[in-house]
Formats: sequence, C-alpha cells, structure tokens
Amino acid sequence: MPAIRHRLVVVALALAAGAAANAQTMPSAVKSSGGMFTNGAGMTLYTFDKDAPGKSACNGPCATNWPPLMADASAAPSGDWTIVTRDDGGKQWGYKGRPVYTWIKDSKPGDVTGDGFANNSWHIAKP
Repeated sequence: MPAIRHRLVVVALALAAGAAANAQTMPSAVKSSGGMFTNGAGMTLYTFDKDAPGKSACNGPCATNWPPLMADASAAPSGDWTIVTRDDGGKQWGYKGRPVYTWIKDSKPGDVTGDGFANNSWHIAKP
C-alpha cells in the first residue's frame, strides 16, 4: 500500500508543478478558470478565426465590439503568451500567437455569449 501512496504523491506533485509553471508564464492580465482564460475582471477571453498568427484582423468597429486584451508597453512574451502589434501600433496579448479579446455583450464574469458568434468564427480561449 505505501508504494501506491508514494506514486499518488509523486503524480500530485508533478501536476501541481505543471500548474504552477503554467501560472508563472501567464501575463498578470490573464487568469485561467474553469478550463478557459479570462481577463483580470473574470471576463471571458476569445479568439477570432479570421486572425492570422501574430496579426489581428479585428480593428475599427470590430475592436469596439470585441475589445482587444491590451498589453502594457513594458509587457514581454512568456511561455505560450505572445505580444501582437495591432494596426494602430498598440500591443495586444495573444495566446500561442492568436490575439485574444473580450466581448462587449458579456455582461458579467463567466458569461460566454460570444462563443460561436458570427458563423462560429469566435471561440472561447482555452489552455
């Protein structure tokens, strides 16, 4: 029995270390909750199928409805989190090169009303 308990402890420690490493590589503006990413206020983050890796296709009125998760000028890429330069020169967070956004019609933390919007071209950003 002690050998099984030892294995369980080793597995639990490995999982905890992996979660801690993932948390260290996320920008402070991003949280992981319930299998999806949110901003610091708990609002769901989304990706857009029309974006190219490292390039946002959501500008102008699109960005009004889908506010980009902006990065501070001093922000640096870390792990799977990248910095995308927007058409206006602003810096936006990206996950694995894909820019991330909130959705203006999500009214409270945990809302996911943008998932599948516009012929399924918007998706919840997930780890």
